[in-house]
Amino acid sequence: MSLILSIETSSQLCSVALHDQGRLIAVSQSEEEGAHAKQLTLLIEDVAKKAATKLSSLVGIAISIGPGSYTGLRIGLATAKGLCFGLDKPLIAVSTLKILAARHADSTQHQILIPVMDARRMEVYTAVYAIENSEELEPAHALILNEFSFAAYQQKNALIFGHGAQKFKDSFPNHTFTYDLENPYPEAIHMGKLAYEAYLNQHFENLVSIEPDYLKEYMGQKPQKKYI
Repeated sequence: MSLILSIETSSQLCSVALHDQGRLIAVSQSEEEGAHAKQLTLLIEDVAKKAATKLSSLVGIAISIGPGSYTGLRIGLATAKGLCFGLDKPLIAVSTLKILAARHADSTQHQILIPVMDARRMEVYTAVYAIENSEELEPAHALILNEFSFAAYQQKNALIFGHGAQKFKDSFPNHTFTYDLENPYPEAIHMGKLAYEAYLNQHFENLVSIEPDYLKEYMGQKPQKKYI
């Protein structure tokens, strides 16, 4: 057995899954507000219970590394690193956009996959993949949407999906694209094959130096001054 625990916390959906050589064994998830902080460890325990296995049996732990929610990514990574240190297991980092794309990796109706994650206002995180050979045509990047976004793929049977797809469709309608607006959030159940491939190739992360892949600098709000 090659059991890998996958943790996905990049959006409002918090999910955990257990795979054996890429095959789904168990999953547990929550979309409750604050689930990342309050329920993540409980979801991990639930998955282990459903699979009737111990975390010590894992060969590795996979984490969705970003882009996505700043808070969610940090909670997920901190939890994964803690498990890796405690269990002496390697850490595997998986791109959130690749996790989104993995849902459609076996599609026979499209040539191009374009995951789109909402980054507020008119900005999104996105990447472009070719289904035929899983080639990355455009790496993950932040993009301010306009009427010319993804124009190079208008005649290439492209599928646009993710929790930023609705915003793009509403703002710049384009009948040449196909949209999948259901199940818009990345899920741990789609991390299995990606994580197992990384495990086979020994693509492990440094537990001390790894940080979430935000794709852009965090700009927090300055606290307002209080006057007496």
